[in-house]
Amino acid sequence: MLRIFKQNIKSGYKERLTKAFPKKLHSDLKTVLKIIPFDNNKVKLFDGAIHQVDNLIHENELNLILDNETLTIPYRLYFDEPNPELEKSLTDKQKDILNCIYLRHHNGHLREKRLNLLSDNSEKWVIPFIIQLIGEYIYDLLPIIDKKVNEKTLPFYAEFSVENPKYWQQTESRMISYWNEYYRLQFPELKEYLGFKIVKRIKNERTTMAKINTGFGVQPKV
Repeated sequence: MLRIFKQNIKSGYKERLTKAFPKKLHSDLKTVLKIIPFDNNKVKLFDGAIHQVDNLIHENELNLILDNETLTIPYRLYFDEPNPELEKSLTDKQKDILNCIYLRHHNGHLREKRLNLLSDNSEKWVIPFIIQLIGEYIYDLLPIIDKKVNEKTLPFYAEFSVENPKYWQQTESRMISYWNEYYRLQFPELKEYLGFKIVKRIKNERTTMAKINTGFGVQPKV
């Protein structure tokens, strides 16, 4: 009975994580999910002590749209990292899927580690996982994000923000709140804060794209 119970929980974890990625990735995702240690529910939490966690995926979720496909991304995860040798066996795309999963981990240091490990992938499906970090409290993530929101990927971030207006507004509001609460002494003006600069860059790209799409500012053909 206990084994069946554990299998049901494990199956539930896999089902929830499957909903976090576009259907085109589900084949690679299955391979990734095989190496995640869902069986171990004794994890180290913020106090540094080992706790038994009944649910390794928090019940709160982020419901987002990516290219007209609905994704449901867990707000926080608690399971440990996989065996490094098993992780080495993954393809580059599968490693990026794994890194995106751990960007939702409760441990900020692990989120930073996985963000650094994430390749400079220009595919859109990484955007929801990265953009959530802009509205979180760990400043050390922002310089890494700043490099990833570049000329090549910027249009993807702009498109995602347009597709998810309420979520984008919430992300911007959280970014400002954390600046005000934790970083205002270090950056007295909001415009000096890196999170604000990243958000402004994405908003400027949105404006540029809107002008192009409406024909405003486009030079007529001679």
